[in-house]
Amino acid sequence: MPQTVLAKENILLNQEIADMESAIRLAGDTLVKQGYVEEAYIEKMLEREQLSSTFMGNFVAIPHGTEDAKHTVINSGIVVIQAPNGVDFGKGNIAKLIIGIAGKNDEHLDILSQIAIVCSEEENIERLVQAQSADEILELFEGVN
Repeated sequence: MPQTVLAKENILLNQEIADMESAIRLAGDTLVKQGYVEEAYIEKMLEREQLSSTFMGNFVAIPHGTEDAKHTVINSGIVVIQAPNGVDFGKGNIAKLIIGIAGKNDEHLDILSQIAIVCSEEENIERLVQAQSADEILELFEGVN
């Protein structure tokens, strides 16, 4: 059982990702592998993307499941995927940072607010995209745990 919302194992550096669906699946697979969600959550993440884009601007996308995916969440968790070459999230929106989230109960709201605080600073986004280690990323998100 994961003890922390964002663990070092949840951070994937320098990923080459072909497209948006691959990015969402990678985030979902990582959430599954780390024990945060059941496999069914991945399809709910893809479904959510069809409803409205999870691209937030500033090279950041925050894919997550639909409202009815709550029963597939085991523990709240975040995965951070760094894609320096970018992934097209539609309409020319390029994400270089894909932050997959799963929130138990309403914990996703707290998680989102922490992410929003970190990602509201353009220099933080640049540091996350350029980070050479998981520790650098953990430092920026230290308030999330």
